[in-house]
Amino acid sequence: MGRTYAIPFDVVWRACLELVTNRNRWVLLHSNDLLGVIGVRCTTWILRFKDEVEIRVGLDENGLTRLDLRSRSLKGRHDFGTNTRRIGRFLLRLDKHLGAGQGTIIDPKDAVELASGGG
Repeated sequence: MGRTYAIPFDVVWRACLELVTNRNRWVLLHSNDLLGVIGVRCTTWILRFKDEVEIRVGLDENGLTRLDLRSRSLKGRHDFGTNTRRIGRFLLRLDKHLGAGQGTIIDPKDAVELASGGG
């Protein structure tokens, strides 16, 4: 799950790091801006299960900033939607932190129009 932003890479990268480091039950495992990867360990609220989140920030084929997230449980097969909700909440917080909205969050079909000079 992810987003494409018409916001510079470094702005999105710093915002992701800030949100990760200011979250309860989230521990930054590693970050590498050259590779565009942030690794996080999350602990669930009720049963204290450990999950991992990988955040990838890079540029897409149109030069726009692309953010992709993956969250997976380290224990158990069923997460009852926890990982999907975690990613959705992170994206909403990131959008708010960036002040992103119409014109800065790019739908993939809009990115092609922008790259071709349309829109």
